[in-house]
Amino acid sequence: MAPGCIVIQGVEIGDNSVIGTGAVVNKDIPKNSVAVGVPAKVVKKLDIEGDPE
Repeated sequence: MAPGCIVIQGVEIGDNSVIGTGAVVNKDIPKNSVAVGVPAKVVKKLDIEGDPE
């Protein structure tokens, strides 16, 4: 998580996810994702080698 981001109580951020500077996370972010903006939106899925997904 980058500086200045806000995560609303009860929201879950998946493993290996990246949250951009100043983002406001108001809903769950899946694992291996990049989320940015207000409100935060997933803009990219990360391709992690060895991930069983």
